[in-house]
Amino acid sequence: MDTFFADPQFANPSISPDGTRIAYLAPHRGRRNVWVRGIDATHDDAVPVTHDTRRGITTYYWTDDPRWLLYQQDTDGNEDWHLYRADLDNPSEPAVDLTPMDPGSRVVGAEDLPSEPGSVLVTMNRRPLYFDTFRIDIATGDTTLHLEQDDPTAAILLDRGGVPVFRTALAADGAVEISAIDPGTGGTRPLRRLGGAEHPMSIHPQQVTADGKGLLVGSYQDGDNLRLVRIDHETGAETVVAAVDGHDLDISGMMLPGVLPPPVHTNRRTGDILAARFVAARPHIEVLDPHFAEIHAQLQKLSDGVLGTLSCDDSGQRWIATFVHDRDPGVTWFYDHTTGEARLLFRAFPDRDPDTMAPMQPVGFPARDGLPLHGYLTLPVGVPPRDLPLVLVVHGGPWYHDSWAYSNDVQFLANRGYAVLQVNFRGSLGHGKRHVTAAIGEFARAMHDDLIDAVDWAVAEGYADPARIGIYGGSYGGYAALVGVTVTPERFAAAVDYVGISDLANFLRTLPPFARVFNVNNWYRYVGDPEIPEQEADMLARSPITMVDEIRTPLLVAQGANDVRVVRAESDNIVARLRERGVPVEYLVAEDEGHGFDNPENQAMLYRAIEQHFARHLGGRSAGEVAAAPATGSSTR
Repeated sequence: MDTFFADPQFANPSISPDGTRIAYLAPHRGRRNVWVRGIDATHDDAVPVTHDTRRGITTYYWTDDPRWLLYQQDTDGNEDWHLYRADLDNPSEPAVDLTPMDPGSRVVGAEDLPSEPGSVLVTMNRRPLYFDTFRIDIATGDTTLHLEQDDPTAAILLDRGGVPVFRTALAADGAVEISAIDPGTGGTRPLRRLGGAEHPMSIHPQQVTADGKGLLVGSYQDGDNLRLVRIDHETGAETVVAAVDGHDLDISGMMLPGVLPPPVHTNRRTGDILAARFVAARPHIEVLDPHFAEIHAQLQKLSDGVLGTLSCDDSGQRWIATFVHDRDPGVTWFYDHTTGEARLLFRAFPDRDPDTMAPMQPVGFPARDGLPLHGYLTLPVGVPPRDLPLVLVVHGGPWYHDSWAYSNDVQFLANRGYAVLQVNFRGSLGHGKRHVTAAIGEFARAMHDDLIDAVDWAVAEGYADPARIGIYGGSYGGYAALVGVTVTPERFAAAVDYVGISDLANFLRTLPPFARVFNVNNWYRYVGDPEIPEQEADMLARSPITMVDEIRTPLLVAQGANDVRVVRAESDNIVARLRERGVPVEYLVAEDEGHGFDNPENQAMLYRAIEQHFARHLGGRSAGEVAAAPATGSSTR
C-alpha cells in the first residue's frame, strides 16, 4: 500500500534560464524537495537545495541570478504561503523567508522583473483584504511597495517592465470591467465589460502581451465556447488569437500555475505566445507560433501523450517538456532544437509499468433533460467488463473538470477491481457556456441528477452491478457524496466524503474574508447568499446536514484539521449528528493537513481506509488479493 502513495521520484521539472541546469522535485528527508543538477548529469549527481521535513514543496522559481532559487511553502496545509530563498552556492544552508507575514496572509504569485535584475515582484496580502505587489531584492531581502491596490475586487496588470497597463475589476453585477491604464498619467480608460455567471472562477487568463499593448483573456464572445482573445490597449478591439470550434480554452491550469499545464504557453524570455490548450477527449494543443510549430512537431514524436508543462532556456533552443498520459504520468524529455538531440530525463514513477495500468476511456451520454454529458470510464485490467462494482468519482470545484490524465484515485480503485466513472456534470468548466450556467440553482438538484444519470448509463451498458455502486469525492465531490446518500440513499452501497461541504451556509460564512468578495459569480449566483434569509433557507434545504436523518449508507469521512476552504466543522458536525443517531461512520482527521492530504503517510492512511471501506461494502479486491498479482499502479498528488 505504501508504495502506491509514495511521492513521485521526479516531478515538476524546469530548465534554468542559461540552459545549463535543471531543477525538479524528488524525495529528500521524507518529503518532496527541490533538486538541481547539470543538464547532462544524472540524479546521482543532483543536489537537494531545499530540506523541508514537514511538508512537501510544490511550487518553485528560477531567478535571473544563478545563485538563488525561490519556492513557496505553507504550514501544515493552512495555505498561508510564504516565499523562501534557497542558496544554490550553499545548498545546505537553511532557506530564508523573504515574506514574513502575520497569520492569514499569503503570497499568491511571484514574477520576474527583467527591468530590475536581482529582483522579483511578489503579490501578497500584508493588508488582509488587499493583495498588493512588492519588489523584493532577492539577495538582501529588502522589500519595497511596488503597487498598492485600492479595491479588493480589482487587479492591476503589469507589462514586462513592471509598469501598470491594464486594470480589471469585478462589478456589482458580476461583470469584469477591463480598463487601460495610461503609463504616463496612471489614469484609467474603460475598454470592455466581459462575462458574469459563465465565468464563475473569473476571467482566465488575464495576461498582458509581450509588447504590453494587448491583454489576453478567455472570452465566449457571442458563442458557446471559450476562446483566447486579445483586447487592444488603445482601441479595446477584440481579436481572436486561438479558437477551436466546439471546444473551450482549458483554464484548469490556473488552479496551480507553474505546476499544471497552462492555458497559454509562452516563451519565458520574450513572453511571446507559443500555443494554447483546449479541452477535448484528450487535451488539444493549438500551436500559434511558426517557430514553435517546428519544436512541437519534434516533441510530439517523443510520447503518445499530450504536451503538459514546458520550459525553455533564454535562447529558446533548449527545452524540457512533460507529457500528460492516462497510464504513464510525468514523463519528461530534454530536447535541443539546435542539435536535434532528444533524451528521456525521467519518469515520475520509474517502477510502474504503463502497460499494466488501466486505460481511461472517454464516454458521453445525455442527461435526462437532454444536456450532453462527457466523462471517463476506467475498467480494471484483466477482469471481464460486466456487472462490476463501480465507484463514481466526483471532481471538486465544482467549477473544474475531469480530463484525460493520470489519476491516483482512479488507478488505485481500478487496481482493486472497480470500474471507475467520472462525469463532467453541469457546472463543470470546459464544455461551453450553456453547460456551466445550467448549474445555476441546481446544487443537489440537476447537478446531482447528472451523477445519477451517469450511473444509470453504466448500469444500462452492463458495466456496473446496480447493487454495488459507491460514490467518492473531495471538496465539492465530498458534498456530492453526502448529497448522494441523503437525496438518493437507496442508490449507493458505500460513500466517501473527503474534505466535503455539509452545510452550504456555514461553508460560505467561514471562507477567508479576502475570498468572499469574489463570490458574486460563483457561490452567490449559483447557490445563494447566506445573509439573505430566504436564500439561506434554500441553501439549508440543499445541505446534507439538514438531511442527515436520511443517511443509512455506510460512510467514511476524511478531513484535514487545518483546512481553510472547507473548515473542520463541516465534517465534525455531520459525523456528530450520525453518531448521535447511532449510525456507524468512520472518521479520519489528519492534524497536519489542510484541504486534502498531501503527506505520503496520510495518503496511505486515507486510501487504506477507502480500500477497506469499499471492499467491505462493494466487494472489490483487498490488498491481500492483489498482492500476488503485478501492481497496476497508482500515483500521488
